[in-house]
Amino acid sequence: MINIFKIVSFLEGLSYILLLFIATPIKYIYDDPTYVKWLGMPHGLLFIGYLALATLLKVELKWSVKDFLIVCLLAIIPFGTFFVGKYLKEEKK
Repeated sequence: MINIFKIVSFLEGLSYILLLFIATPIKYIYDDPTYVKWLGMPHGLLFIGYLALATLLKVELKWSVKDFLIVCLLAIIPFGTFFVGKYLKEEKK
């Protein structure tokens, strides 16, 4: 399940970056909300999937509350989810 989580975390991060740095500027500069509509729903679903998988992995891998909160916080910070895999590897050491 950890591999699925890493894939979802990458896709969630990618959708967040596209939403923040491409779709939102287009919406406000060109008054065209089309891209926000296209990217908003997939990003929302990936975000929910990310949090659901993080919750399942917290139980399965017996993460501490601190580790779980850091993994969840990384979903809110732009580019944060790209570092989840690295963070999890460092925690195993």
